[in-house]
Formats: sequence, C-alpha cells, structure tokens
Amino acid sequence: MFMALEQTQARIDDLSRRLASIEAVVDPAAKRVQIAELEQQVSVPNLWDDQERAQQLTSKLSSLNADVDRVTSLRTRLDDAEVLAQLAAEADDADSAAEADREVAGLSQEIEALEIRTLLSGEYDQRDALITIRSEAGGVDAADWASMLLRMYERWADRHRYAYEVYDISYAEEAGIKSATFQVKAPYAYGTLSVEQGTHRLVRISPFDNQSRRQTSFAGVEVLPVVEEADHIDIPEADIRVDVFRSTGPGGQSVNTTDSAVRIYHIPTGITVTCQNEKSQIQNKAACLRVLQARLLEKAREQREAEMNALKSDGNSWGSQMRSYVLHPYQMVKDLRTGYEVSNPDAVFDGDIDGFIDEGIRWRKKQDQS
Repeated sequence: MFMALEQTQARIDDLSRRLASIEAVVDPAAKRVQIAELEQQVSVPNLWDDQERAQQLTSKLSSLNADVDRVTSLRTRLDDAEVLAQLAAEADDADSAAEADREVAGLSQEIEALEIRTLLSGEYDQRDALITIRSEAGGVDAADWASMLLRMYERWADRHRYAYEVYDISYAEEAGIKSATFQVKAPYAYGTLSVEQGTHRLVRISPFDNQSRRQTSFAGVEVLPVVEEADHIDIPEADIRVDVFRSTGPGGQSVNTTDSAVRIYHIPTGITVTCQNEKSQIQNKAACLRVLQARLLEKAREQREAEMNALKSDGNSWGSQMRSYVLHPYQMVKDLRTGYEVSNPDAVFDGDIDGFIDEGIRWRKKQDQS
C-alpha cells in the first residue's frame, strides 16, 4: 500500500503544479475585483430598464463567479485529497487510501478540462458562437449530412445544458437542409466551437441510392463570434437591401401565414443573411442584423489576420477539410488536423465531440505558437 500512496502523492504534486499554472492564468484575485465592481452595477434599482445591458452584466458576473468558484473549489479538493492520503499512510488505512486515489482521478479529469479552457485566450473566445452549416458537394446526401451535423451540435449543446437558438433553416427539396444558422449561448462558446470550422466529410452507403452504392458527401461549418455593442459595427441603411417574404419549410402556428421572413443583402460586401424562425418581421430583421454584424466582424478579423500572416514566411493555413466520418466499409471518425479518432460514429452523432474539440484547441494553440 505504501507504494500506491507514494504514487498518489506524486499525482497530487503534479496536479498541484498544473493547477497553479491555471490559477496564474485565471487570476482569481483580479476577477474578484471585477466581481465586486459588477455587483455594484447590477444592484442599481433601474438595472432592468435596459434589458439587453442588464443581461450582459448579469451574464458576465455569473461567468466570473463560475471561473473563480471552479478554481478555488479544485484547490480546496486537492488540498483535502492530500490530507486524506497522508492520514491513510499514517493509519495504514486501505479504505482511505482508495478514497484518496478515486478523488485524485476525478480531479485529474477536471483539471485537464480546465487546462483546455485556459488555452482560449483569443480576442473573441469568451463570446457566444454563431454557427452556420451548409450542404456542399454530394446532392441529397450532402443535404441530409448537413441536417445530421445540425443535430450533432444541438445534442452537444444539450449535453452541456447550453442554450441555443436557431435563426434560420433552409430545407432541401428531397431531404435534409441546404443551410442552417443558430447561436450557442454559453461562456467561451466561440472559442470552444471555432475549431469545428471547416469541411466535414461523410462516407457511407447512401440511403437515397436504390443500388446501395457508397457515397461521399460534404458539409461546411462556419463559426463566428456574436457581436457585442462594444464592437461598433455600423451598418448604414444605404448599405443594405431588405426583402421580406413568407417563411418556408415545416409550418407551426403563424410562421407560414404572413410575410415575416427577412432577407438582408449587404451591398458593399455581397453578404446575404436570411432569418425566418422568429414570429414577427421586426424580430427576424433584428436577428438578421446580428448575423450580418457577426459576419462583418469576422471579415474584418480575417483581413487583419491576412495582413499579419503576410508578414510571415510560411503563414498559418489550417486547410478546409478538417474531419472525416466513415460509416462504410469500416466505422471511424477522424480529425484530419490532429489525428484524433474514435470508432463509434453513433456516439459522435449524438453530440459526444468533446474529445475532438479539446484536441482541436490544443492543436490550434501549437499552430499559433509555431
């Protein structure tokens, strides 16, 4: 048992060093100062007169509190586990030793997950994510594949209890979807999901082919940070054309009975945004403008990044095709950038993609440092 306790203590020492690195990044003391300032701001009586600002303040306060609580809780649990291991050694107590070992194993997983979070230090990583999925090459199979990806991300959000809102779905004629745009509302949603951007390839026996031939189909995933007021993305009315039309696709209540759907065309860039899932034309226009602002913000970021990459000799091209999902002749899902793979596609389609996301974040950090 002595050897086992020595190993447990060594793991505790390693976890303590890793947690200290996380604490240096998170900086709980600085965050407590921010929390105190925000608590004063949210305590004013007329806070909710401006609902959007109130939601921003309370959301930021909740996120800061969660960050501090998570780190301090892990430190307390790690200290307690060390005390338990020492007591087990002194009393030669096998049950206490086993309990300490189980707690250290659990802490190892949680600290590893938090290490991933500390890698999200980009300009917009803390924001909500705006995701658009589009069917690409592959005909009806690609449209079906796009709908499978939409479900995969919705199930991922459900697993984490993250709220999400679908702004627009364009249904294909035979099956599946041409495109869908939705927002994931969670701290660090953009930083987390941004590694999902790129082309996703599916290889399977086509359910739409009467000869049961193997089909390869593609769908593109675009991930953008949600625009905040501080971004100052001004869109003059003269720069946009607004069209209204009747919503299409599956009905429901009054969604298909009035001209409530909105399409906005941004004249200077040629960007077109459509929203039809809200109940009124005003709500759909507001949602369209949010999406358009996000795309203009991303376009500006890409221009800045291109300017920086032009100064480098090799650049930082990630490539377009980023993940392959194979259902025939064998079963495997593999990330083409990181090499991470699993042999259970059904679990992946059911939203179990955290392993791919974590490896993608690590890979991106290495690319940024190279």
